[in-house]
Amino acid sequence: MAFPLRFPMCHPRAACLVLLAAVACGSDAARGVSGTPSPTEQTWRLVWSDEFETAGLPDPAKWYYDAGGHGWSNNELQFYTERRLENARVEGGRLIVEARRERWQERDYTSARLNTRAGWTYGRIEVRAKLPSGRGTWPAIWMLPVDWTYGNRGWPDNGEIDIMEHVGFDPDVVHASIHTQAYNHVVGTQRTARIAVPGARDSFHVFVVEWTDREIKASVDDRQYFSFANERISNPQADYRHWPFDKSFRILLNIAVGGTWGGQQGVDESIWPQRMEVDYVRVFSRAAP
Repeated sequence: MAFPLRFPMCHPRAACLVLLAAVACGSDAARGVSGTPSPTEQTWRLVWSDEFETAGLPDPAKWYYDAGGHGWSNNELQFYTERRLENARVEGGRLIVEARRERWQERDYTSARLNTRAGWTYGRIEVRAKLPSGRGTWPAIWMLPVDWTYGNRGWPDNGEIDIMEHVGFDPDVVHASIHTQAYNHVVGTQRTARIAVPGARDSFHVFVVEWTDREIKASVDDRQYFSFANERISNPQADYRHWPFDKSFRILLNIAVGGTWGGQQGVDESIWPQRMEVDYVRVFSRAAP
């Protein structure tokens, strides 16, 4: 299977590692407060954040858009718009990414896909968010490389880090994954895990990836459920095909509609609009010892 686009969002396969655990709900009332304590000054240093304090379009100094309605190599149904308040806006101190059922550029749905202008190599990524609900929704918080230099200079050679994915037909279960040339769903080797997050669609939870030169770990509300080790440390035969995660990656936020995973059980046409609300996005680097 070829991926003509460099920016697909891909889904887990059942053959991959699965771990299921319960996670306590977060509270809507306490903005910026959750089950995940903020990293201490001794361990992490905040290097970038968006607290979404200014109403209107997302800050153009921090975010840019992927726009288009070509299915994004996953047969998605939405058209991702650009600089359109109906699909991406800041209100009430939160970023709203909203998918809507409406005709736009020969597509029946609109949504938004935002990218950070900055990129980072290693760090802790924290996103506090509340997820959309309903069959056909496919929200994601994830990362792609800033520069595509490995292999064929496309996907999956240059890697993908999925901090959080959720499909509406399997409510309150979120997934974390990585994709590389050696490990991806197309060849049945993807590395992924899932965890139950009761209330994921009704309250805010903190989705975290901690990424070092040795390992990528994912957690929800301070409960780790996924890890992927750098094989290049222990295996002299391993190379970028196993670990392309030594370059800068940017953060993406989006809601897809339908698609190869999100639309496996169809799309409920009665649920729209649906939104992902993001309280903050924070990036930390390791503090000096």
